[in-house]
Amino acid sequence: MLTRISIAILLALAPATAFANQCPTMMAAIDAAMPTASLSEADMAKVKELRAKGEEQHKAGDHAASEATLGEAKKLLGI
Repeated sequence: MLTRISIAILLALAPATAFANQCPTMMAAIDAAMPTASLSEADMAKVKELRAKGEEQHKAGDHAASEATLGEAKKLLGI
């Protein structure tokens, strides 16, 4: 019985770990795309702002919000 409970807990926590790893991948994609992006200064400033906000949210443990914020930045960059 204890083994089944332990397995259930591990399976419940696995998705949270997977999402935590998505944020750095998104940040790396944004960082790689920024130097060659042809955006206006205002749009580039917005991308940088969203990138920084997404990193702060990631560090605070709010991975869902971080992914949403970083997704906006990626959309502006066209990636």
